[in-house]
Amino acid sequence: MPDQDPIERWSEEPYFLQLARILRRQIVNGEIEPGMPLPSESHLQQEYGLSRWVIRRTLGILADEGYTRTVAKRGTVVRPREDWPES
Repeated sequence: MPDQDPIERWSEEPYFLQLARILRRQIVNGEIEPGMPLPSESHLQQEYGLSRWVIRRTLGILADEGYTRTVAKRGTVVRPREDWPES
């Protein structure tokens, strides 16, 4: 996984939106490439010190936006660039 961006604990922005922004940036910048799986929920939970609920909400946002999808036995993977929303 790329270098961790910090979650700002005192920010008014909810943790799940902060983490979605961090992971979205990593995807768009090519740090996590199309076809690559995102780190597991438990890894993200440990890495960022967040609850499983926050991680699942984050992954749901990225899927709803079209950046990721769930693949059986692989977890959450980055979708092809042509599936991403227009910037």
